[in-house]
Amino acid sequence: MTEFTLYTAENAPEESKSLMADSVAAFGMVPNLHAVMAEAPTLLKGYQVLHELFQNTSFNAEELTVVWQSINVEHNCHYCVPAHSAIAASMKVDQGIVDSLVNKTPLADPKLEALRETTLAMARDRGVISDEQIERFFAAGYGKQQLLEIIVGLSQKVMSNYTNHLANTPVDEPFKKFIK
Repeated sequence: MTEFTLYTAENAPEESKSLMADSVAAFGMVPNLHAVMAEAPTLLKGYQVLHELFQNTSFNAEELTVVWQSINVEHNCHYCVPAHSAIAASMKVDQGIVDSLVNKTPLADPKLEALRETTLAMARDRGVISDEQIERFFAAGYGKQQLLEIIVGLSQKVMSNYTNHLANTPVDEPFKKFIK
């Protein structure tokens, strides 16, 4: 397997140094995912921008978690599942929601379950989903804006999940307690 460098704010490529400082400001540390992404400054920048954009969609903390974790679990991302479990905890998302997502069991809230099912359909079928799936999503109370906003979260997760698959990114210490 190809070994990837875990860069620090000090030894990162010059174009990544300010991005690494942004990571420290946002997370109080440089997450190992960002340390790997620093190798390709455009990847790290794109990921950070998409992360911020997705957090500024119309989705609340529970809905953000549903989209992120549905994709992380679907992609079997060893790093992002515990990392986003930690993020969910910091956002005060009910642990039952996180457990259902990680364990691939239906969510108790029908609206959140419709979001999970639609997110998974989009991830599995590369955005080609049935009219019936879209109608179920709309019937649950979502609209076209939210349907399109899933794409922002999916794009962000493709960047992180694929990076972690390639680099076998080590899980950061604060996230290890969320490994199931």
